[in-house]
Amino acid sequence: MKRSEINDILRKADAFLKGFGVILPPFAYWPPDRVLGPAGDVIRDRGMGWDITDYGEGRFDDLGLFLFTLRKYAEKIMISQVNQLSPMHRHILKAEDIINRGGGTLVVELFASDAEGGIDRAADITVLCDGQPRTLSAGGRLGLAPGESITLMPGQWHVFWAEGADCAIGEVSTVNDDRTDNVFEAPIDRFSDVAEDEPLLYALVSDYPQA
Repeated sequence: MKRSEINDILRKADAFLKGFGVILPPFAYWPPDRVLGPAGDVIRDRGMGWDITDYGEGRFDDLGLFLFTLRKYAEKIMISQVNQLSPMHRHILKAEDIINRGGGTLVVELFASDAEGGIDRAADITVLCDGQPRTLSAGGRLGLAPGESITLMPGQWHVFWAEGADCAIGEVSTVNDDRTDNVFEAPIDRFSDVAEDEPLLYALVSDYPQA
């Protein structure tokens, strides 16, 4: 992705979230040198902040996701565009609630894991939706209206996208490391390669130096 594309997405995402009453914390608007300096040590260590990915495929509108990690223990806000896939994946450790905070319908497609951790394309899968169990056949899809949520446990394969209108999505989860805890069905990257064609508007999590 070009840095200019990323900066444009950041501006639009911030305006979109404010339209649903989502106000980001002050550090969201720190200049890059402050986030990357000593004042941002805890923020960087905990992986908090802006995150935009096209999964290394270079087609963000079809395969991508906007995220902002508010706190490691653990809350995120995300935006899924209409028909923009967040690709099929599972987590090794993370359990998460995914909440439609506003916009269109959030569609989640689900599979259980087989004994080796791969996708079981025959087994039913049971998830909780706002505390109520829902059992679907393999590859079943749930449509979440604004205010509705789904609980996903480690090992449950899922892919999601918005229908009707872009969705503001909340995530509340156990702690995870996005660099190690995402297992994708396809061999893709969690973070994007960035072509620097203009200065950073805000630093992304992927801009933070790695130890």
